[in-house]
Amino acid sequence: MSSTEMRGLPRSAFKHFLAIPTRWMDNDVYGHVNNVQYYSYFDTAVNEFLIGRGVLDIHAGDVVGFVVDSGCSYFSPVSFPDTVHVGIRVAKLGNSSVRYEIGIYRNEEQLPSAAGHFVHVYVERAGNRSVPVPASVRNVLETIRVAAHTD
Repeated sequence: MSSTEMRGLPRSAFKHFLAIPTRWMDNDVYGHVNNVQYYSYFDTAVNEFLIGRGVLDIHAGDVVGFVVDSGCSYFSPVSFPDTVHVGIRVAKLGNSSVRYEIGIYRNEEQLPSAAGHFVHVYVERAGNRSVPVPASVRNVLETIRVAAHTD
């Protein structure tokens, strides 16, 4: 699903959320959260999920996920002091990669202010070579995986 197709997704389309308060410094000169901050929200929500479930050791893990692709579409502004609720789900789980779909919901709004995707490729830390998604990670990712779309 493309980011723009996700425009009408309700919160219930996501299986995991992380609430992140915006900061004064997140606003740009136009008075809303700058676009670069959204990628930080994506990264924070995905990694908080993995760390919280014990499948990502950012300091000593032998296998880590590298971001190889990301994108975001913006639908309505977010500004400090809003709280963003970042919904994540797994759209595709391959042999060595995972594609997350992410919705950014402002305060209690039911439709996203922004939506995007984030792709991790798993690599061995020592050699930066692609490896299969570890079984423990795969099991955790399955808990937020959505059914494949058919057209």
